[in-house]
Amino acid sequence: MGTTIKIYLPRLMTEDEPLTAAIQQPLMGKSGNECVLVVEDDDDVRRYAVQALTSLGYRVLDAANAEGAIRIAESNPEIELLFTDVGLPRVNGRQLAEHLRHLIPALRVLYTSGYARNAIVHNGVLDPGVELLAKPYTIEDLARKIRQVFDSELAA
Repeated sequence: MGTTIKIYLPRLMTEDEPLTAAIQQPLMGKSGNECVLVVEDDDDVRRYAVQALTSLGYRVLDAANAEGAIRIAESNPEIELLFTDVGLPRVNGRQLAEHLRHLIPALRVLYTSGYARNAIVHNGVLDPGVELLAKPYTIEDLARKIRQVFDSELAA
């Protein structure tokens, strides 16, 4: 007769506190001035990621799709990390990363996805050298994962 919808959200077990400078500093890297290209087709999610990364001290460029990201990368070879949604329309995040690595060979890549199964995860296991941040994520999650990717050895 009707529809029942249940939404399960993660429970926050601590008080909601803003990210302080004391927490921010260890999450930042050696220079804190690295350049990140954010590619996300959802405007709100892209805005959140850009604001979070900017507040952490990164230089941030952003695009709503792969085509825009390619145009940005062609004129900004200083981009050091691609933070991209896996499920982009037309050209997915993995295809985008492969294309951009032809332009910027040392490019690091961090994928994000709200889906458990996608082009990156195979039978619950990530491909070697692939980094993934599941949505939804907090600014602290993003800060730690971005820093981890910047501090890791670049995959061959």
